[in-house]
Amino acid sequence: MHAATTNAQPRTPAISLQHITRRCGAVIANNDVTLDIVPGRIHALVGENGAGKTTLMRIAYGLLTPDSGQVTIDGRPVHFRRPADAMRHGIGMVHQHFMLVDTLTVAENICLGREPRGAFGALDRAAAERDVAERSARHGLPVNPKARVSTLSVGEQQRVEILKALHHGARVLILDEPTAVLTPQEVDGLFLLLRELQREGTSIMLITHKLAEVKALAEHVSVMRAGRIVGEAATQDVSIETIAGMMMGRPMAPRHARTIVAPGAPLLEARGLEVCDERGLPAVRAVSFAVRAGEIVGIAGVEGNGQHELIEALAGLRRAQQGELSIAGQRVHGRSAREHTRAGLAHVPSDRLRRGMVAAFSLAENLVLGRQREPAAGEGPFLPPARLAARALPLLKEFDVRPADPRAITGQLSGGNQQKLVVARELTRGARVVLVAHPTRGVDLGAIEFIHGRLREERAAGRAVLLVSSELSEILELSDRILVMYGGSIVHETTAEGADERTLGQYMLGKNAAD
Repeated sequence: MHAATTNAQPRTPAISLQHITRRCGAVIANNDVTLDIVPGRIHALVGENGAGKTTLMRIAYGLLTPDSGQVTIDGRPVHFRRPADAMRHGIGMVHQHFMLVDTLTVAENICLGREPRGAFGALDRAAAERDVAERSARHGLPVNPKARVSTLSVGEQQRVEILKALHHGARVLILDEPTAVLTPQEVDGLFLLLRELQREGTSIMLITHKLAEVKALAEHVSVMRAGRIVGEAATQDVSIETIAGMMMGRPMAPRHARTIVAPGAPLLEARGLEVCDERGLPAVRAVSFAVRAGEIVGIAGVEGNGQHELIEALAGLRRAQQGELSIAGQRVHGRSAREHTRAGLAHVPSDRLRRGMVAAFSLAENLVLGRQREPAAGEGPFLPPARLAARALPLLKEFDVRPADPRAITGQLSGGNQQKLVVARELTRGARVVLVAHPTRGVDLGAIEFIHGRLREERAAGRAVLLVSSELSEILELSDRILVMYGGSIVHETTAEGADERTLGQYMLGKNAAD
């Protein structure tokens, strides 16, 4: 596909990445990439998981060095060996996983490395807090300079990261998946800020997979696939479908129309569940709900409002202090994860690396986890590798896991293929209840499309599906009913037809939409 072009007059790039190549072992993460970041422009960089976009921006920020190629700032060659070098040239980066020190205050985090000094060279805390308060007010980023970072919401932590970059003099701001865990209201606030920074002359580079946001915010988009730039365009000149096609190397499949079916009897029932977190503090408070056969129920909420503890209790990985839990008519409260599985539960966990697989095992070995005691897997203490491979091969092909080699080591797969491997194991158990947490986190458009299709098939087959996701768009696309969690409680329930994104966002922030 040919890239679209823009008629804008060329400007000297704030940063130019010229013929950048970077290898990660046998993989070429960036392959002769040239990209210009123009002053005062919001530029989106998109691509599927593993396309090389984050690697490229880490080179621009000095976290990585290229094997070949040149970085220039305002037309002058530079050689970054560390992020401090990039910051001195006015480059700041806000990572998807924030780089803050939880035990320090907001002011201490923002001023770290450029602290105002008082008597005997000690930190002038009052001066740091005044500076942060002034900068916060100037940019419309409300934060409490004295608050500990550990007490802040995700949205507040992001504000701290942006203020930190601005405090260090950033005139080019790189943001990696900045809206991944924000509510619609927080996204609106972020977009207002970025447009204001743009008006002040700051260049914004936005790494994202949310193409609607690219169209809404960015003036220019560059598309990466397999380590190369495969297309560039003014966003006004291209559709979301065109961008997606460039990312995937094929046309995007049409969206599925929602089919209306009458759900059956409840297969997953929770009544008055009370669950504590690792500190022994209440995390889930008197939660009751049911998921019926042939129904997808979505739980929306900002992360940290009890969803993690609820999922672990439903899966048998965490004991509930109070309440009752039934799976396919069997009461399982207080039983082990194995008993929950035997009752008819499949579980796709939010953390595939820690809970979903063993990275050092082969694909065939991971596909049999939890079913290794079944006669079909083999007899005796050792499972026959040939039988495991024969069992795994059709699953790998059906779920499009690449490479479809049962002997391949799971840790060497991309994130999307690891996720499809876990989904393949869990959705072929024959379980009547499917518990799915953040099923498409960190995976590309192709894998998202595939996983969503498989969840719809589970619904059509009469299974009860409980979906927990921080992606509100995913909740809205898949769910028949939607529950919102805040502060460990279910604070709102609606049907898919009656769902409104803004109203859901209000409840996710703990604000009654009627207030």
